[in-house]
Amino acid sequence: MKNRSELREVIMKVVYQTYILGKTKLGFDTQSLIKEQLEIENEYVNNCVEGILENQKDIDTLANKYMKDWTIDRLNNVDRAILSLGIYELKYTDIPSIVAINEAIELSKKYSEEAVTKMINGVLDNIYHSEEEDER
Repeated sequence: MKNRSELREVIMKVVYQTYILGKTKLGFDTQSLIKEQLEIENEYVNNCVEGILENQKDIDTLANKYMKDWTIDRLNNVDRAILSLGIYELKYTDIPSIVAINEAIELSKKYSEEAVTKMINGVLDNIYHSEEEDER
């Protein structure tokens, strides 16, 4: 059984694959992509992958709002998948914000360059603080 951090890595990989396949116009089944990564079905993974894909436009808009000198479409697919997962967990789940941000940073440290990790951290931190202010 995988822990939550390992499941987030699966989510990132599946979302990454959807970005690649979406650009090729080849048909794909999200559940098949998940099954390639996981032996046992996992509700958390299914919900996050589907949630990210369903809310991608809003996630991209929010990312672009807080990116400085970047847009999400300039990111490579891995970095975009990591940032999308972080934003999704911040905005659409009840996962504690600090956990969502830290987990995205850990994935970024493993798969991205240091400058991108800093950018992802900054975007997620800004989203967290601005949304927290909006709730007051």
